[in-house]
Amino acid sequence: MRSPVSTTKSKQFLSRCAVIATVLALVFVVCFGQLANLQLLNGREMAEAATAGRTLKVPVHGMRGKILDSNGAVLAQSVERYTIIGDPKAAQEYDPICSTQITDNCTQTKKQGGKTLGVVGAARVARMAAPILGMDAMELGGKLAGPGRYVVLKKDVEPAAKRKLDKLGLGGIVYGELSQNRVYSDGTLMGAFLGGVNDKADGVSGMEQVQNTALAGADGYKIYQQGNNGVEIPGTLTDSKAARNGSDVKLTIDSDVDWYLKKVLTEGKAQYKADWAIACVEDIRTHQIIALDDSDEIQAGSDQAKLSVSRAVSETFEPGSIGKTFSMAGLMQHGIHQMTDHFQVPDRLDKNGQIFTDVSPHPLSNWTLAGILQQSSNVGMVMSSNDYKDQDRYDMLTKFGIGQPSGLNLPGESRGTLTNPNAWDKRTRDTILFGQGYAINVVQLTNAIAAIGDGGIYRKPTIIDSTIDADGHVTKQPMDEGTRIMDANVNAQLMNAMESSGEEYAKTTGVAGYRVAGKSGTAQVAGPSGKLDSIISDFTGILPADNPRFVLTVVMRNPQGVYGGLTSGALFRQIGEFLMQKYEVPASQPRNNAIPVTW
Repeated sequence: MRSPVSTTKSKQFLSRCAVIATVLALVFVVCFGQLANLQLLNGREMAEAATAGRTLKVPVHGMRGKILDSNGAVLAQSVERYTIIGDPKAAQEYDPICSTQITDNCTQTKKQGGKTLGVVGAARVARMAAPILGMDAMELGGKLAGPGRYVVLKKDVEPAAKRKLDKLGLGGIVYGELSQNRVYSDGTLMGAFLGGVNDKADGVSGMEQVQNTALAGADGYKIYQQGNNGVEIPGTLTDSKAARNGSDVKLTIDSDVDWYLKKVLTEGKAQYKADWAIACVEDIRTHQIIALDDSDEIQAGSDQAKLSVSRAVSETFEPGSIGKTFSMAGLMQHGIHQMTDHFQVPDRLDKNGQIFTDVSPHPLSNWTLAGILQQSSNVGMVMSSNDYKDQDRYDMLTKFGIGQPSGLNLPGESRGTLTNPNAWDKRTRDTILFGQGYAINVVQLTNAIAAIGDGGIYRKPTIIDSTIDADGHVTKQPMDEGTRIMDANVNAQLMNAMESSGEEYAKTTGVAGYRVAGKSGTAQVAGPSGKLDSIISDFTGILPADNPRFVLTVVMRNPQGVYGGLTSGALFRQIGEFLMQKYEVPASQPRNNAIPVTW
């Protein structure tokens, strides 16, 4: 017979067992319920979350197109560079199994039955990548220790370094995104004209900006899942878009000619102690600009290039006596005079209270209209234009493109100034006749003279030869159909008179073996103070005069020597000789049809 004490102990034990059993049953129910919840109810969501955590969208960049000269020489191009990206989350989880491929750069974890050797995680990744990237391991580890899935570790990494990173087996943890580094081949040649790009490889100035739509590539992307080692899991690519490279843009500029032109301008500026010098060469047959530069020393792609505009495009000036060619074209085209008409020209004229003088004193001279151009007589121009209406003067200038957009659409390009005749005062209506009272840029002036070289047909110039897309398809820039602004007979007389004018400065401007139809100009213009204290000296000419091929214009501000034929004309001669030799232009035939300049 059990004692009461034993019975009580037995009941307590059974009670405790029942409690424990109940607790265990409850734990089992909870665990089973959670398992059921994970497997049956939330399993899909959990799987999707895991997949999302492994999924990356990696950009694939399209390369920016090249800028080429007329011969296909590269003026600007994007070279292969990489932006090195890190995935902090994947780096922090980095704990690879050693393999024969990457034995020196990994650890064998305890959970795989081995010993842990060295550090793991972001610190280990940093130690591996830092020497290749030329970075401090502590700095790199700090970037990889942060939150998120994407951090830029270093920019502008060369392909050789990127290939070394690839051999580490860190794909998806540390990887390279293709980027671009824009390089320019010729230093200060056409520096501000070519311009530059920003950090996103978008053109922000010069030709880079004008042709940005054609040059810019289109980025693509890849979406895939990565494993624990950061490598793309085969078969997990879910979406992608191929990148498209930008088109190449081929200019009409011949970099060999532009290089020589730049050299002559730089040396000429120093020789004549000028403020600046600019020049332009146009092919009369195609109306393509083959050289356009100035004496400024600006490195293409530099911050200065990005903040500046080309002086050769933006600088405007009064052409001075070169403008007499446009006035004489109007006099003949409107039937007022011919080049053979006779005039008695003094060196001073009082007209409606306005005094006009020639540059040099001379006696009363018997000149033809051709002689007035040859002697560059302001008085003769005013005398011969009594019947030349103001509106006709204005209209003729606009037909030559003065005061009108050139059509090049370059950043910073000025259309110059040409006011309406209603705004002209008694003096301006006549100073217009000899190239004062309006302003043009060097492209406008060169192209206006090209119309004379082209038989009296005005065409807008071009500076883009073609674009070549990523598939090699070439789209040519068509030549402007043009508009006839002078009758052929009128144009022939003007060419003849311009050749006589060119002969006046032959010792300075003449190109041996070739006839030149040219005109000099000297204009007094307002300086920074607003006073007429600056001089523009220019010379423009058609080469050869008997078989027009090129128009060359040279302009300087405040040169010592002043007169355009003696300063800018000297640079014209140097560049003209180079053009004739480079393009192997046949020598001129002797001249035998000159219109008399005196009577």
